Amino acid sequence: MKRTNDGGERRIVVISTGGTIASRWQGTGYAADASGDDVLATAPLPEGVTVEVVDLFNVNSSRMTSAHQLALLRTVHETLADPGVDGIVVTHGTDTLEETAFLLDLHHADPRPVVLTGAQRPFGTGDGDGPGNLYDALQVAASVRDLGVLVVFDGRVHAARGTVKTQTLAADAFSDPSAERLGRVGFSRVDIERQPERPAPLPLPAAARTAAPGPDATPLPRVDIITHHSDGDPFLLNAAVTAGARGVVLVATGAGNATPEIADAVADAVAGGVLVAVTTRVPAGPLAEIYTGGGAVDLVASGALLTGTLRAGQARIALLATLLAEDSVGAGDPARGTALLRRLLEGPVRIEPALATGGSRSASAVAARV
Repeated sequence: MKRTNDGGERRIVVISTGGTIASRWQGTGYAADASGDDVLATAPLPEGVTVEVVDLFNVNSSRMTSAHQLALLRTVHETLADPGVDGIVVTHGTDTLEETAFLLDLHHADPRPVVLTGAQRPFGTGDGDGPGNLYDALQVAASVRDLGVLVVFDGRVHAARGTVKTQTLAADAFSDPSAERLGRVGFSRVDIERQPERPAPLPLPAAARTAAPGPDATPLPRVDIITHHSDGDPFLLNAAVTAGARGVVLVATGAGNATPEIADAVADAVAGGVLVAVTTRVPAGPLAEIYTGGGAVDLVASGALLTGTLRAGQARIALLATLLAEDSVGAGDPARGTALLRRLLEGPVRIEPALATGGSRSASAVAARV
């Protein structure tokens, strides 16, 4: 479907993947079944925007798989191969939006924006937030460049990296608990307040070229998440390795702490070629090597990498991206994978001089750079 305002100048492709923004009542609950055209029909278009819709798939995002995400990654790259496209908006469920956004961002080398949005209230409800979020996402996609992959929700613009779902039901669903928002959108204006932190982007992995959701999908690297708690022991971590995990995210306590027994299990996993990343169940703040006795000091000594301010879902995506990159070039030196993972977790800061003084950019100022 294509809808155009008179004098339209910006061509935006909307890739529909399902989620609450596309969910209708099924008799016992809501499920994604509305098409991208149906979702787009609920939202007004910003002035000067032409929109085309790609219905990629239609799932509740709690059912999102790595194969779905890689199919979306491939579709984004194929869409941006057309120089006439000015930006992309992805409509997505909120449950795993943070993971998909980060995967896209790790592989995004194009100056044109990819903007993810969704809804907290279902399609067609009188107080639905989907139409407003979609309008804002279209406006941002038509206005900015050189910011990577973004999340636009409830009038706020967030960088993909670090942004997580922080509210189960409230309209202001997303934030980065360890950093300020990237900007805001409203009243026909987009204000960008800082430059996002992004590592150098990865090339499209070989697996993305053939990824297809479904029972016949090509197996992808297994990456598991294990949470430490009072009475936590190495059983589940060892079980993940036994099950064939090539990567494990340990959700530790505090600034990255567990037990001596878990540190020993991490050492065994790393010795067996498994990548281990340590994050924390605490909502905000970085990890730090402070404590021994099974703390981050011992976990790092055992070969694990700390994830900075990335939390579990995005840390898992960093591990998956590392393994897919390794698979794309064939088996190699394990140290190479560790070095790549470290780079993805650290995410070097890149500050644009114009933003270094804390200024903001309006949509018109950003558009002047396009």
